[in-house]
Amino acid sequence: MSLKYTCPSCGTPLGYEGLCWKCKCEQERQAALAWTPEQITKKQKNLIQNIQRLADMEDPEFADFWQLLGYHDAITSEIQRVALAAEVFWPCELYYHAPADVRDGLIHALLSAEYSSAASNLMSCLAMQGDDKAMETLLELERNPRPWRKGLYVDPSSYAQIGGWTFNKEGQKIQLNFDTCYPMVKGTTDEKSPVRIGRAREDTCPHCGGRMVDMLVLDGRDERLRFLGLDGILTATCCPSCVGFLKGPAFNRFTLDGGVEVFPSELFDGAEKTDCYVSPEDYKALTENPFVLGEAPVPLFYGAACQDVNTIGGFANWVQDAEYTTCPHCGKPMKYLAQIQWDTVFDCAEGTLYVEFCSDCQIVSMQHQQT
Repeated sequence: MSLKYTCPSCGTPLGYEGLCWKCKCEQERQAALAWTPEQITKKQKNLIQNIQRLADMEDPEFADFWQLLGYHDAITSEIQRVALAAEVFWPCELYYHAPADVRDGLIHALLSAEYSSAASNLMSCLAMQGDDKAMETLLELERNPRPWRKGLYVDPSSYAQIGGWTFNKEGQKIQLNFDTCYPMVKGTTDEKSPVRIGRAREDTCPHCGGRMVDMLVLDGRDERLRFLGLDGILTATCCPSCVGFLKGPAFNRFTLDGGVEVFPSELFDGAEKTDCYVSPEDYKALTENPFVLGEAPVPLFYGAACQDVNTIGGFANWVQDAEYTTCPHCGKPMKYLAQIQWDTVFDCAEGTLYVEFCSDCQIVSMQHQQT
């Protein structure tokens, strides 16, 4: 069935008149990025006056919050104090690096909580605040659980991961994400870039027979990527068709000269073989996509504010829960590196690929989430 309309911006066939969702997202992002200081102040004031609407996911406050945070890093201490006073504890990103008085208010509320649902939200907020006292509180609750712990699936150390960190049994803090973020942007044909999404390979997947793909190739020697601490090339390789159907993440070891050793994997249902769902056209689109590394860093939540942006560093837009892989070699939690939104690199694909790595063992994990 041929579709009647096309997107006036990119030409994608559509069943309705107007912009496709990707171009609409891009239009909204460009509009938000162009806000003047006066417009930002007006948005902030409206958020303060209507903070309860944020918790209820009402627009414009909900959209404004994510655009203020993701595109301008403009969630102020005043907003955080008003939210605390109104007992607005969602979304937890509201409290990222909140000042000490707000942190103390969150701790007081958490230690007074009677129910697991309230404790869950407050631990997420405290994780986002993320300073040493926040960690000490979560560590104490892990060592001496309150009655509401029985109503939760995971320990406080797992809640800490929401804020991009965790702690071990000895009480040592472990950072799980980077405090720098770069976007992937559409470049021109043959433009050089230290990061590439989707490089073609010749070897095939043992499960579906489809071609394997270097989903991310990153040269840490580029000045923009020095924050990663990689003195060479990281390559993340998987089967784009099967990575969402594995029992756990896909893993590979990388060498800084560009080498890759793909680890064996199992399908989630125990089967040995499955169909390949990536068509030759999709494979071509994936391996010939135009994305290059952006020239300048962006706010840490830039990639968490929308569903159509690929980023290196910063925070992810987790479709489900924040999920940090344990390194299969040393047993330590791996560090979040990048997100690749599948439908930015080929059509009709759902979900996001999250790339993490252990710098000590030079091992990469790739895991897929979708609604």
